[in-house]
Amino acid sequence: MSSDDIPLLFQTRERLRKDALRAYLAELVECITRGRRISCLVAGDAELRRLNRRFLNKDYATDVLSFPTTGSGDFAGDLAISVQRAKAQAAEHGHSLDNELRILMLHGALHLAGMDHEKDAGKMARAEVRWRKRLGLPTGLIERAAPSRTARRSVR
Repeated sequence: MSSDDIPLLFQTRERLRKDALRAYLAELVECITRGRRISCLVAGDAELRRLNRRFLNKDYATDVLSFPTTGSGDFAGDLAISVQRAKAQAAEHGHSLDNELRILMLHGALHLAGMDHEKDAGKMARAEVRWRKRLGLPTGLIERAAPSRTARRSVR
């Protein structure tokens, strides 16, 4: 699948490497969702809060939301990412906004592939570490959120 075929929408004025992010998302489609397409929206906190409230009944902005499709067609689902959360998290963890967006896309793609770190006894956490290392990314969301095995973060 060509990166030109990847629906990556930007609702932000933030200067981003759009072509590189689109190519990365195409790589995730090939590796993580096995050719099942992903669409991704990069927007602000207000839009993520609206989506989180509408679809998950949670009234706050979050860093990444995943909306898997049901069935076995060629579309895995949608991702929505807050560029404001990504920017803050990148600063907090000492890496680039570009890398944080990639971390969030990876996390969301794993959800679209059917994984759920809140229910799978560490399967998604192990997959995220494996893929993060393979893709040359800094520490992933699950690793950052759960320094101990009892701490859990509600990100979906």
